[in-house]
Amino acid sequence: MSQTAFIHQDLIAESIRGSNKARYQLYQLYSKAMFNVCFRMMNTREDAEDMLQEAFIQAFQKLGTFRNESSFGTWLKTITIHTCINALNKRKIELSYFDEMNRFEMAEEEPEDALYTTENILEAMNQLPEGGRIVFSLYLLEGYDHGEIAQILNITESTSKTQYMRAKRRVYELMKQTKVGQI
Repeated sequence: MSQTAFIHQDLIAESIRGSNKARYQLYQLYSKAMFNVCFRMMNTREDAEDMLQEAFIQAFQKLGTFRNESSFGTWLKTITIHTCINALNKRKIELSYFDEMNRFEMAEEEPEDALYTTENILEAMNQLPEGGRIVFSLYLLEGYDHGEIAQILNITESTSKTQYMRAKRRVYELMKQTKVGQI
């Protein structure tokens, strides 16, 4: 087991014993990263803030089940992602996926490096349909493989791969349009 699995072990132990100070310190250490996960999943600041709070409540309630089999951050991220997915499912929102694979053709020429800024990618990502955005985020930004994404979203692995490729193409097209609009 890697040494990172034991990071913040004292704070975790104190939190399990009921120390609000230790829980606050864990919150301070992990809230920004988990907020970013929530924001990419929920796409609005208000929903992301709600999901962040819900994820931490669930994590603190389940803290006794944390077994150091992974890092605390990985364990918390899993809870956070499942909290967001559950909230989306409770809303009974149908995830809107891309319907036409050939709708967004890739250009033959490679774009300039300036096109691929974090800001441009995130801006384009926010314009994706919810289903595509979630698959894109889980795969590219959170590091889940397509099998895990399929299981989380209750879709097939093939659908996950297809949605990722379509989302990637759409992000490229949106960034290209933004670049053309700036000229």
